[in-house]
Amino acid sequence: MHIDDITKCMLLSDAEQWNQTEKDWKRLINGPKNHCMVAELDHRIIGTATAMNYSNEIAWIGMMLVDTDFRRRGISKMLLGDLLNQLRICRSVKLDATPAGQPVYEKFGFKPEYIINRMTSSSLLNLQVSESESTPEQMQKTDINEVLQLDQHVFGAYRSYLFNSIIRDNPGKVSIIKRDGYITAFSLVRKGKRYLHIGPVISTNLRDAKDLILGILLKVHKEPVVVDVLADKQDLILWLNTSGLTKQRHFVRMYLQQNPIPGIIKNQYLICGPEFG
Repeated sequence: MHIDDITKCMLLSDAEQWNQTEKDWKRLINGPKNHCMVAELDHRIIGTATAMNYSNEIAWIGMMLVDTDFRRRGISKMLLGDLLNQLRICRSVKLDATPAGQPVYEKFGFKPEYIINRMTSSSLLNLQVSESESTPEQMQKTDINEVLQLDQHVFGAYRSYLFNSIIRDNPGKVSIIKRDGYITAFSLVRKGKRYLHIGPVISTNLRDAKDLILGILLKVHKEPVVVDVLADKQDLILWLNTSGLTKQRHFVRMYLQQNPIPGIIKNQYLICGPEFG
């Protein structure tokens, strides 16, 4: 996949009403260790597959798309097989599967880990502001290394290229919470094609995670919003529900063969998106 392919790739993601923008495709293609592939027929892109490579620790597969006119012909299996061959150097390979895609990935040896719920809202009308123990603040340039270290500790791999790319494209959209002079929680926001995507949100506790999300929602309450929340965070899901977000569908987080880098699940509240992990 090359930069010149983005317009054609957007046709596939738009046809599925996915949220990716041209900038998202660009950050996938431009990652120095990433692998992004297309299936092409008569100069027409009919399938895509991408993998974010986080320092050869975790490879994250995403954007598995096949044109509706060419499905059930083995194109997704061909793309995935070739992609996995290129990712053998990575310690762990993961992805977030739709229920329809899960059986395909299981045939390649992927195993389910946990469920992620996608929740959306076209307009938030029921935001409830309660007294908070912490005040989110905008991240400063001097904070980025500490944010990356916290993310690496919780997620399991260093995601500097991804974070710096999102921050560059969405300036002023990173919020943090500090306790005793140390960052204990952060949130990222990026503009999508259909929704404003909130995530990842990583925090040492639920209260700070909610305060970060609420701070964002209060600023963007008239915009369509999407979050991908881990299904075990039932208190957060209930609160998001009362705030006006509803479940759209779910993903199944899966790992290939073994799971040497599970991350710290209890501190992950919202993910960055199924294409990024």
